[in-house]
Amino acid sequence: MPFCTCPCFCQKTRKRRANPDTSRSSIMASPARIDTHQHLIPPTYRKLLDERGLTAGGWPTPDWDPQAAIAMMDRESIATGILSLSAPGVHLADDAQGRTLARQVNEYHAELVKGRPDRFGQFACIPLPDVDGAVAEAVHALDVLHADGVVLLSNAGGKYLGDPDYETLWAELDARSAVVFIHPTEPPIQMLKGLPSPLLDYPFDTTRTAIHMVANGVMSRRKRIRVILSHGGGFLPYAAYRFVGAAQFNPGTTPEGIMADMKRFYFDTALSSTPAALPSLLAFANPTHITFGSDFPFAPSSHQFNAALDAYPLDENQRYAINRGNAEKLFPRLAAS
Repeated sequence: MPFCTCPCFCQKTRKRRANPDTSRSSIMASPARIDTHQHLIPPTYRKLLDERGLTAGGWPTPDWDPQAAIAMMDRESIATGILSLSAPGVHLADDAQGRTLARQVNEYHAELVKGRPDRFGQFACIPLPDVDGAVAEAVHALDVLHADGVVLLSNAGGKYLGDPDYETLWAELDARSAVVFIHPTEPPIQMLKGLPSPLLDYPFDTTRTAIHMVANGVMSRRKRIRVILSHGGGFLPYAAYRFVGAAQFNPGTTPEGIMADMKRFYFDTALSSTPAALPSLLAFANPTHITFGSDFPFAPSSHQFNAALDAYPLDENQRYAINRGNAEKLFPRLAAS
């Protein structure tokens, strides 16, 4: 995805990188990152998308293979990437095909992690809006494949994640204290010409489903799940104090409760580690709830975003927490390694 290359930003970045306390060289010497927002594109899945002319919201499907992912991680000081399937997900036709494709992708993914558990992790995909199929696949992925968590798209056929129909899925995930990664997809609105959904609509849809979950009590009822929102949470941190107004339209909620539930979310830094986005995120988020994200291979400019994060003035405890420490608490197996 594109990145601002205006001279004013580049000059600021060069000045910050000149500071030895925040330079990239100091980061490279520190324990390597855990990337909670990195994607895989299995060969059979890529073939299926190409045959059907499907993309992630109008964004061209990039090339991907495990070797390229490891090479990128080595360049960017990333120890482990927790991989997930991006949009359009696995429910591409009917429920039966969605279940079959989810199982195929998850089995491929599990074998990849089994071969390199130090470098890869697994957010398993599930075939929403098929609730029964989604519950069955989540249980299989977490209990049998030992996935690190599951990935949910922000909406499934226009149905958002706070919908009461999804309560049985949230109950199963809560019973397992699951880590849930929410990745955006196209909202059920017309895409604007020249503005593919990942460029414009994805942050909106992440925000929309997160507030839908809060307003419908998912975050207050399901205390054991840990939910990571993509791309700095969309514009949730920026507009959080506006969203407490939802209490007047949703019986049983209060402004204080809505704020508390929004602060339960985790937020990754993928495409969000800029001088414009980071101040809002850091001002709102619990400091233990921010994780590093690259959005590889969909973000060809991820190096520039990583450099911006390295250059941003953070104390070393906060820097370590974002790069690695907070993710270690979500994925204890990686702390041991």
